[in-house]
Amino acid sequence: MSDEYQDQDIRYAVVMNHEEQYSIWFADREIPAGWNEVGKTGTKEECLSYIKEVWTDMRPLSLRKQMEKTAANN
Repeated sequence: MSDEYQDQDIRYAVVMNHEEQYSIWFADREIPAGWNEVGKTGTKEECLSYIKEVWTDMRPLSLRKQMEKTAANN
């Protein structure tokens, strides 16, 4: 791994895609298409801890909606 990924001073941003899946991205770089910042920045550990706290249902949004629709029809 490069030193860039080992440096604890790197700031990250928590991002989320349209399926409500979370990830982290370098705070000083443009967010990739399809992802949006959720308002949390910090060290890698801080951001991963935040994700662990808020991402309690790892199923993609489309799957959750489909499962709800199926359950409502039964």
